[in-house]
Amino acid sequence: MLAPQPIWSRSLKHLAYPLAGALALAALPAAAQTRYDPAAAFAPLTLPSAANTIRGANGLPGPGYWQNRADYQIHATLDPAVKQIRGTATITYTNNSPDRLDYLWLQLDQNLYRPGSRGAMASGRVPGGTTEGMVIEAVELLSGGKTIAVTPVISDTRMQVPLPAALPSHGKLSLRIRYHFTIPGEWGGRMAWGKAQGGEVYNIAQWYPRMAVYDDLRGWDPLPYLAQEFYLDYGDFDYWVTLPATMIVAGSGELQNPQDVLTATQRARLAKARTSDATVEVIAPGEIGTPASRPRQDGTLTWHFRMENSRDVAFAASSAFAWDAARMNLPGGKTGLAMSVYPAESQGRDKWGRSTEYLKHAVEEFSRRWYPYPWPNAVNVAGIATGMEYPGIVFDGIEDSGKELFWITAHEIGHSWFPMIVGFDERRDAWMDEGFNTFIDVYESDAFNHGEYGPKRDSEYAEGGGNPVDEILPILADPNAPPILSRADTVTEKYRHAVTYFKSALGLTLLREQILGPERFDPAFRRFIAAWAFKHPKPADFFRAIEDASGEDLSWWWRGWYLHNWTLDQAVTRISPARGGAGSLVTVENRDPMVMPATLRVTFADGSKRDIALPAETWIRKASTDVYVPGPQAVVRAEIDPDHKLPDRDRSNNVAR
Repeated sequence: MLAPQPIWSRSLKHLAYPLAGALALAALPAAAQTRYDPAAAFAPLTLPSAANTIRGANGLPGPGYWQNRADYQIHATLDPAVKQIRGTATITYTNNSPDRLDYLWLQLDQNLYRPGSRGAMASGRVPGGTTEGMVIEAVELLSGGKTIAVTPVISDTRMQVPLPAALPSHGKLSLRIRYHFTIPGEWGGRMAWGKAQGGEVYNIAQWYPRMAVYDDLRGWDPLPYLAQEFYLDYGDFDYWVTLPATMIVAGSGELQNPQDVLTATQRARLAKARTSDATVEVIAPGEIGTPASRPRQDGTLTWHFRMENSRDVAFAASSAFAWDAARMNLPGGKTGLAMSVYPAESQGRDKWGRSTEYLKHAVEEFSRRWYPYPWPNAVNVAGIATGMEYPGIVFDGIEDSGKELFWITAHEIGHSWFPMIVGFDERRDAWMDEGFNTFIDVYESDAFNHGEYGPKRDSEYAEGGGNPVDEILPILADPNAPPILSRADTVTEKYRHAVTYFKSALGLTLLREQILGPERFDPAFRRFIAAWAFKHPKPADFFRAIEDASGEDLSWWWRGWYLHNWTLDQAVTRISPARGGAGSLVTVENRDPMVMPATLRVTFADGSKRDIALPAETWIRKASTDVYVPGPQAVVRAEIDPDHKLPDRDRSNNVAR
């Protein structure tokens, strides 16, 4: 999720760190800079959660893995006159845990907007507006043909539902909740309403009571919603949205009743789009608001969507939407529809006219490279709540265009993989959600249209086209910067993008390109995604899975980059003849707490060069090591990390002659 600004404008300029200041850290004498302790860097590492039969030592779900399930049927009405949603949600909850449950916990995220909410207090900002939150009108248990009224306990953004009788292991119950809430205006953030030139646009999310997760590590995990996104179980969704007949709805999942809400022309155009790699207009910008664009102009229509095996659903609605679509070609011969809806002012080849092209390519590329997209549709919405993702649908900005629209489209639909398919806990581990997704963005930018908008590193990681390993240096040098493995709610805005997005993503890039290599990283990463698809992995599961598949003990990397905010400084201190005169000795030193493998490039007296791979274990016993370079020619120059691939804070000591 990217709010309030899109990702390309939110790199490190918000940190107020001049790069020159970071590079000036090299001012101390060399001897004073040696702060490396091999025993600390390579010490045994206890991961945050222990391996067991539920979460295996190989980082994959074990034979005892279990996960609860929540299936939803939601009937809601959107009333633009009063900017309100009224709904009834029937939730069928399946307890697959070994425990008896005396109560249920649900999330009422609309209560974030109440005056004095925990989220408002935690933000420390004056809110743009407030609402009464989600008003619960009735809560009922449906059992044996009977309806039992229940009095819930509401605490901020959580609701506890006491059960008259405990829900046994492998038991199931149905819960019906009647509710309503006022839709926030443009200040709503992740969901809101506002005006386009041709009418109002509604981005509707967090719009029904959602089950909290009961898992094997914490039992119920109903953290209050402080704007750190979500942690949700999976299930099937059927939802019906009733609203004025003039409005178009774009929603998660597949429309079940096109014959009721679309014209014959629109249905024919959608059918054409299902076989077309080129974008097909379903509602052209010039058709917006015309009588022929809707089955009727008066009264209301009800749109029915279904989405299977999802953790959430969202939708957008407006009478000002143009709509286009194209076929997505997915692995195994499967297909789907990439679709975009946007107001007339967003049209144009340099604007939203290419949105579906961007969306189609991103879904196809992520599916090819990492894991097949599992749902029938992917939708990009130009609206009021910008830079936000939900399963199968993303909300982006009306004014987005060009490379910015490409980047935000790819990033937001990339969240379909993390955390919509791989069900990370965004409330606690936002770095997995945002960092993993930012990481896969890099390769999508390289792949799209022969790198038309690549490399993304230049705009995402580095202001002005710099090197990402230089741009990370101020963060690593900042004693107040939190480690990646911090509770998400504790990371202040100053560091949110720097650590949660940038450092997390760069860590995966370094792991792939410098530590393991794509030939080991890529299969391990795919294996992790496939094993944890529609499940709930934790940080320790990821660490174990990568180690198991790559054959590496990476405790030194997890410790330095993820558990701590350590710096790296590698140096070449001396070139000397080897004993006996055959070859040379090059002394390399690791001076800062973090350690990484590196390349040592030596230049011989005849001008020839040779690269020597230095594994992290080069420094496993001591900070300084002599590297023997055989050959009749003497080494006259040696440089560590010659291609500038590592986040080395002091490059003045990287060369010796």
